[in-house]
Amino acid sequence: MHDAQQQLFDAAERVLLRGGPNSLTSRAVTAEAGVAKGLVHRHFADFDAFLSELVLDRITRLEAQTQALLDSAGTGTVADNLTDALVEMFSPVAVAIVGLIIARDNLRTRLREAGTARIPLLGEGTAMIRAYLAAERNLGRLAHDTDVRTLAPTLTGAVHLLCTDQETAPPDGTEVHKIVTTVIGSA
Repeated sequence: MHDAQQQLFDAAERVLLRGGPNSLTSRAVTAEAGVAKGLVHRHFADFDAFLSELVLDRITRLEAQTQALLDSAGTGTVADNLTDALVEMFSPVAVAIVGLIIARDNLRTRLREAGTARIPLLGEGTAMIRAYLAAERNLGRLAHDTDVRTLAPTLTGAVHLLCTDQETAPPDGTEVHKIVTTVIGSA
């Protein structure tokens, strides 16, 4: 099941990147994966259940990234650590999945029922950035009065907008680093 699921997830991500949220159908996914048309429905109750699991899989990956970011607290520079985390967080696939979530009401409903943030991936990503900023503040690498509850969504939102504004390729680390240093400059 896990191998088939991962094969379907990989295919769904390729379809999503190539054609956007409206191109993502069970038929397109199975054709991309080169498997029988009924495989999605053999493993999932319906296509929205499949998409929900796809998003939850991405959230699980973000949880691993969160731990790695928290482990980096106190090392390197805060700006470099944030830049690396934000570039990784806003990969082209992740940006496309956020677009998918926004485009599909039933998917958002299922994800809320599963206990995700209001906008899955963005909410969890903001929580990751907030936790990291708080850890750096506790280590004294940010001012003791740094408002991490404001800085985290500011960073997440600004980088997300930068990523969705790109026509062909994701922004490079230089663009993200400029945002990071501007936003956390006073901290």
